[in-house]
Amino acid sequence: MSDCIFCKIIAGEIPSSKVYEDDKVLAFLDISQTTQGHTLVIPKEHVRNVLEMSDQTAATVFARLPKLARAVKVATGAKGLNIVNNNEEIAGQTVFHAHIHIIPRYNDQDEIAITFTEHEPDFDALGRLAQDIAKEVEA
Repeated sequence: MSDCIFCKIIAGEIPSSKVYEDDKVLAFLDISQTTQGHTLVIPKEHVRNVLEMSDQTAATVFARLPKLARAVKVATGAKGLNIVNNNEEIAGQTVFHAHIHIIPRYNDQDEIAITFTEHEPDFDALGRLAQDIAKEVEA
């Protein structure tokens, strides 16, 4: 896709700070650097996001994540990290070429926040929803 910034990075038309590359996957430092070492992992094949990935592309990209995550953690000295993937604009996706963020975490003052609401679960509703999702997985 000629107007895709990540495709241009893959083609070498836009510079990047590469940390890993093979024939199917590229990993490079995000220019935003939410925290030091913030890395993006992308398939070289242009797909909009995980929702459009083939099983093979997903297997190829996600197989590289543990090694890349360990490398980022060790190289940066981070205490931990988040692996984040946004799918569609409503979920925060701003570049519509599939990518996974590896975001090192150094302390609880890091500039990103992921919060979970604690409440008593409605197990009946969860059961119904799980059945609906399972039906779609099998479809």
